Amino acid sequence: MRELVAGKNEISIKPLQLIGIIAIIQLVTAFFTEPMIFTHEEAMWQYIGRNWIRNGLVPYSGGIDNKSPLIFLIFGISDRLFGVNFWFPRLLGITVQSAGIFLLYKIAKETISYRAGLLAISFYGLALAWRTTGGKYVSFTETYAIAFILGAIYTSLVFRNERLIFIGGLLAGLGLGFRLSAFFGILPLLVFNFNRSRKTGFLFLLGIFSAVAFLLLAGLWAGVHLSEYIFYGFTDNFGAGSPTSHSLAWEAQGFADGFFYSELILFYPAVLAYFFMKREMDFLKGWLMSEFVGIVILGIYARNHFKELLPVMSLMAAFVVDRLIESDRMAPGRVLLGIWILFFPKSFEPLFAIRKFFLHGNLSSVNKKSPAYDDENKKKDIGLWIRNNTDTKDKVFVAGYGAQIQAYSERISPSVYFNVTQTPFAKKRLFADLLSNQPALLVIPMSDKYAGAVDEDIRSHIQELVTNNYTLDTSLYNFNIYKYRVLVSH
Repeated sequence: MRELVAGKNEISIKPLQLIGIIAIIQLVTAFFTEPMIFTHEEAMWQYIGRNWIRNGLVPYSGGIDNKSPLIFLIFGISDRLFGVNFWFPRLLGITVQSAGIFLLYKIAKETISYRAGLLAISFYGLALAWRTTGGKYVSFTETYAIAFILGAIYTSLVFRNERLIFIGGLLAGLGLGFRLSAFFGILPLLVFNFNRSRKTGFLFLLGIFSAVAFLLLAGLWAGVHLSEYIFYGFTDNFGAGSPTSHSLAWEAQGFADGFFYSELILFYPAVLAYFFMKREMDFLKGWLMSEFVGIVILGIYARNHFKELLPVMSLMAAFVVDRLIESDRMAPGRVLLGIWILFFPKSFEPLFAIRKFFLHGNLSSVNKKSPAYDDENKKKDIGLWIRNNTDTKDKVFVAGYGAQIQAYSERISPSVYFNVTQTPFAKKRLFADLLSNQPALLVIPMSDKYAGAVDEDIRSHIQELVTNNYTLDTSLYNFNIYKYRVLVSH
């Protein structure tokens, strides 16, 4: 492994300085964003995590989402330490993501060159802040899964120590604990270790099994049932009404938007060059193809899913550019500056968010807007109104995609399906829960989005409850809030 001596033709900035600058970019991207409240997903995890840590309702008895209990635990601990907030999970996510950037630097430095390590930091760190890759979603599960996989790759590619290979397996298993789709990042590494030797492969596999066994035992000790995790986290995510249930046309458009009408195309010349420069099949090629297949199989094409491609494409790009610098005697500093100009996140969202933050008090009331209007920022205000006008033991149900209102209200839903889920099983459970445990408040959006996104049978069932047992209490920001009639009579 060659070492580069700093000089007039080399890059003078240090790795930690680069990572520090990128961390600042991540902070701006994560905190000056729209909406300036919990994202929809964060609100779901906050609600489930709070029910777990504060109310003793373990996943998936205190709310349903298709994520791992580990992410609920992070948000539950955040709630216990600092109350209802999103800043702690996002700061933690930025810290973990920065650790992942450092690990990628170490991988590039040890397997290519020190200069390639600096290039990898730049490619990866800047791409993480793109809108295309869900730059503001730093608290999501991809952040943790990718960081653990990078730790596993570092221990496997760089070291020959058997103990560290086992630790690499442990890290991979923890990544799998955050996201089942981490399997597609772990598979090529497992194949790589078995190709080195059967012993190395089995040590790595033993590490994975050990981490998974530990997580399963910890979950059982906490009261989380494995069967529920498998059903809600995997089985019920396929078929009609599930998150993966989309038409072929929808999936084709999502594929095109994600892979071609996005900043990802900036990586493609370097990736193609890597395939031509290294004709033989290697770990990076296997890793890239495996992650690509994983995204296509899942078929949702959410922006944050594309983060899983960034580490391997950054390493390929770093390899190609490092070779070009060496062969053409290009000035490394100028090349690095060009990368920063080309890959720097080009989004005006932080500027608009800052403007909205300072002008918040002067904005006109959303009450005056048409029923088609849906301002996510006002969902916090609705949640706080509910919290201030109900008892802590009152059940509250928010129709549709109301996780943000539910999270800020600090009230428990009468159904584990507190956020609309439209599989046949979920509908049946929701209808039964609402009939057997009617909430003190029913909150129904008036926006066109509600009518378009929520199935008619769910809307009709909720409207029937309103007609038979509720009376309108107030309307806030295009939401009608109904109170149970027994409570009204008192």
